[in-house]
Amino acid sequence: MSSQLPALKLLDLIQSHRITAVIHVAVKLGLAELLRDGPQTVGKLAAATGADERALGRLLTALSTIGLFARTSDNSYALTDVGACLDGASEQSFKAWAFLEAEMLTKSWAGLLETIMTGKTAAQLMGLENSFDLMGQTPGSVAKFNAAMTDLTRLVTPEILRCYDFSGLSHLMDVGGGSGELLGAIARQNRQLRGTVFDLPRCAEAATSHLRHIDVSDRVDFVAGDFFQRVPPAIDAIILKSVIHDWDNVRSTSILRNCRQALPGGGKLLLVERLMPESPTTAEEDRAHALSDLNMLRGPGGLERTERQYAELLAQTGFRLAAIHPTGRFNVIEAHLN
Repeated sequence: MSSQLPALKLLDLIQSHRITAVIHVAVKLGLAELLRDGPQTVGKLAAATGADERALGRLLTALSTIGLFARTSDNSYALTDVGACLDGASEQSFKAWAFLEAEMLTKSWAGLLETIMTGKTAAQLMGLENSFDLMGQTPGSVAKFNAAMTDLTRLVTPEILRCYDFSGLSHLMDVGGGSGELLGAIARQNRQLRGTVFDLPRCAEAATSHLRHIDVSDRVDFVAGDFFQRVPPAIDAIILKSVIHDWDNVRSTSILRNCRQALPGGGKLLLVERLMPESPTTAEEDRAHALSDLNMLRGPGGLERTERQYAELLAQTGFRLAAIHPTGRFNVIEAHLN
């Protein structure tokens, strides 16, 4: 009799959407915040959330089996280190990303077959230019997306700061910098640095508020604009995090050429991006890159590129790839002017 293990592994993969649904309910109920100060009984959690006690107990059992909560001896539940990242106040929170994945991306991925058959993004199939135009039709979606991007940026920023030395720069511009999370953190660590967050006008309020909150607004400002049209002059360097992977080669070339025109001689370009391996394996990191690549295909129309593909793209736009600085699942790709 043949082993059932391959079939059971496949079954688990097929049913993996259930994990996203379970996590979504947990963040909607705010369970991580309720357990922040220590274990609680199911009864107390039910009273705090208004949930049915028996149904909530079954949800908590499921959450414990995937390692987010742990059941204690007195039938209470406590947070694990992984579950603590569902707390919106955690330094490594992914609460906003849980909302994005469950409420936006899951719905988008339901149309993946049509994208695979046509090569068109979800927005293009609806007659729109790109997913950001589609998202812009619903202000709530923009806010949800921006919050999730902040979660991701906050997670990778410490590694970026550890792996790349910004101390030699006097002025850094973050093109597509959103709420200023990344540049704000760089400026806090490098007190001599001045900076500019450059993004669409709709990001202005969030960015100026954040920069003021972390006390760097005297050195870091926000400038509104469209990087497809023009990038304002930069003093030393430009950084773009998770921007180029959003776009196909034609649009990426437009962005990079605008960056090239904005930089003086001796200026640097820093791209914070995933690097797709030339021959992906079943390793978790490779799988994450491949699934992100499909998310770009379904969403804005971009792709996760290999080191070779980035080198070619940079060469076409007046740069040469100078160094790769690994930062976990992401890399700081350093390029200099040709």
